Amino acid sequence: MTLPSTPPATGTAAPTATLTHAHGRFLRAGRPHRVLSGSLHYFRVHPEQWADRLERLAALGLNTVDTYVPWNFHERRPGAVRFDGWRDLARFARLAQRTGLDVMVRPGPYICAEWDNGGLPAWLTGTPGMRPRTSHQPYLDAVGRWFDELVPRVAALQAVRGGPVVAVQIENEYGSYGDDRAYVQWVRDALVDRGITELLYTADGPTPLMLDGGTLPGHLAAATFGSRPADAAALLRARRPEEPFLCAEFWNGWFDHWGEKHHVRSPDSAAQDVGDLLDAGGSLSLYMAHGGTNFGLWAGANHDGDTYRPTVTSYDSDAPVAEHGALTPKFHVLREKLTAAADASVPLRPLPADPPLLPPRTLPVTRRAALLDALRATAEPVHAPVPLGFEELGQSAGLVLYAARPLLPRGAQEVTVTGLHDRAQVFADGLPVAVLDRETSSFTLTGTGTRVRLELLVENQGRINYGPLLGQGKGILGGVRVERRFVHGWTMHRLPLDEWAPPDLARAASAAAPGGTAGFATARLDVSEPADTFLALPGFAKGFVWVNDALLGRYWEVGPQTTLYLPGPFLRPGANTLTVLELERFGDHLALRDRPELGPAEEYIETFD
Repeated sequence: MTLPSTPPATGTAAPTATLTHAHGRFLRAGRPHRVLSGSLHYFRVHPEQWADRLERLAALGLNTVDTYVPWNFHERRPGAVRFDGWRDLARFARLAQRTGLDVMVRPGPYICAEWDNGGLPAWLTGTPGMRPRTSHQPYLDAVGRWFDELVPRVAALQAVRGGPVVAVQIENEYGSYGDDRAYVQWVRDALVDRGITELLYTADGPTPLMLDGGTLPGHLAAATFGSRPADAAALLRARRPEEPFLCAEFWNGWFDHWGEKHHVRSPDSAAQDVGDLLDAGGSLSLYMAHGGTNFGLWAGANHDGDTYRPTVTSYDSDAPVAEHGALTPKFHVLREKLTAAADASVPLRPLPADPPLLPPRTLPVTRRAALLDALRATAEPVHAPVPLGFEELGQSAGLVLYAARPLLPRGAQEVTVTGLHDRAQVFADGLPVAVLDRETSSFTLTGTGTRVRLELLVENQGRINYGPLLGQGKGILGGVRVERRFVHGWTMHRLPLDEWAPPDLARAASAAAPGGTAGFATARLDVSEPADTFLALPGFAKGFVWVNDALLGRYWEVGPQTTLYLPGPFLRPGANTLTVLELERFGDHLALRDRPELGPAEEYIETFD
C-alpha cells in the first residue's frame, strides 16, 4: 500500500481549489462564502426530472447540491462500468451548473445512504476473504480500478476546469465503522492522484469516537447530525479552531423501515435547529433536500444488533421537496431561514408549481401465471449438494427458489433453516406451510415415510448498508435440516427480478396457467398525457410491480408505505402495462391515487448520545 503524500497545511487548500477556507470561514474564489447545500441523489430521481428537482432546490434558497455516487449502480458486473442514461453523473452535474448550483460529490467508495450494501457491489463483498473498508490489498485494488473510471470524470467537472464541482468527500462516515487511518489516507491519495484539486473533506458523526476514526489532518472535518448544532459546533471548533463549521448532513427528516411507522420531523423543529446552526456561523447540507425513491430493488437495510430492518421503497424522508416534487410546509419555513443567511446579492428564485397528477381511477387486474409454476419455468435450474447463497449463484438481488426432496419419517418432523437471509416462504408438495424470517427458523412437517417436494422461496429484502454487518450474504447460508440430519441434493432457480429484460418479464407472466392465491397479474393503464400518480394495491399482500418494462419497486401490506410513487416519465401516451408479482395473496384491482400514503406518522429526530 502506498502511503499518502504530505497533506496541505491546516487551514489551507490546494492552490487551484475554488472553495477554500481561512480563519474559520469559507472562501469561494477568494470571497467570503457560506455553503448552503442540499442532498439530491441522481440515482433516486428519474433523469427526466433532474432539472425540475434541481430548480426546486435552488428555489429553496440553496447554492449547492451534493450527491453520493453508488458504485454498485454503475458497475453491476465486474468491469461493466456504465455512465450513460440514468447513470450519467456528468449530465446531472451540468444541469446543476445551469441551475446556478455548485456541486459537492461524495464518491465513497462506501456511501451508506440507506442504499443496498452501502453502495458496494455484491460481487465485491461476496468475494471470499474480502475485507471492505480496510487496507486489505484486494479491496484497495478493486477500489483503485473503480476510481480509475470514476474520479477522472469527477475531476473533469471541477470548478477549476469550468465545471460545478467545488468539493469532494473522502470516504463516508468512516469513524462510525473503523479506525484504519491508513485506509482513509489511501482513499484521499487515490482521489488526488486521479486529479482532484478542489476541497477535500471528511464527514463523521459529532462524537470524539467518530471524529477520531474518520478525520484526516490537513483536511476539513465536517459533521453529520440532526440536532444540538451548538454541541457539534463546540466539539469541532475545539478540535479544529481554524476550520469553518460544516454540517455535511443535517437530518431534517428520516427514512422508513417496513413494519414501522412513517418517520417525520415537524417543520418548526427542523427550522429551529437550522436557524441555530446558521446563527452559529455554520454551513450545511440538508439531508435530504429531496429524497426521491428506491426504485427497483436498491433499498438497503439496517441491523440494530437484534433485528434486521429493511428499508421501504419510498425515500421521501419527509424532505422539504416531497418525493413527487411538491413543496411542503417544511420547504417554506426552511426557505425563510436559508434566504436570510444567503448572499443578499443573489435574487430569490420564484416558487415552482407542484407537478401535475393523473386523476384517481381503478384498474381491474387479470391474473396470469401461478406463482410456483411460473418461477420454476422461468429460470434454468442450478444443481448442488447444498443450498447456495445468492453470491455463489452470481446474483445480487431478487428471489431464489430452492427445492429438494427429503425423505420424511412418519410423524411430526422439525425442519430448521440456518443462516436465512432474509425471508422464506415454505411449500411442501406445492402447498404453503410456513413463512420464515432471518437467521435460524424452524417449522414442522408431518412425514408419511415418503419423500416430499420441499421448496423455499427466499427473498433478499435489501443488503445492510450501515454498521458491522455490511456485506453480509443473502440466501440460505447455513443449510436445512430435518431434525439433526442435513438435507442434500438441491435445485435452485435464479430470479434476479431487477435484471429481467422485457422478454423475461413477459415470459414469466405467461409461463404457466393461472391458479392459487399468488403469482403474476397485469393491468392496463391508458393515458393521453403522462403525469405522476400514486399506485395502491388494495388487497394485495407482498410483492413487486413493474410499469411497462421498469421495476418500480416493492410493496408490502405491513406498511407503513401504502402507495408507490409512479413518475410520469415511466409512462407513455396510450396503453401502459402494469405487471404485479404477488407472493402471497391477490387483490382484485389496482388504484391510482392523487396523493401519497406513506403511513401513520411519528415524530423522529436522530440524535447522538
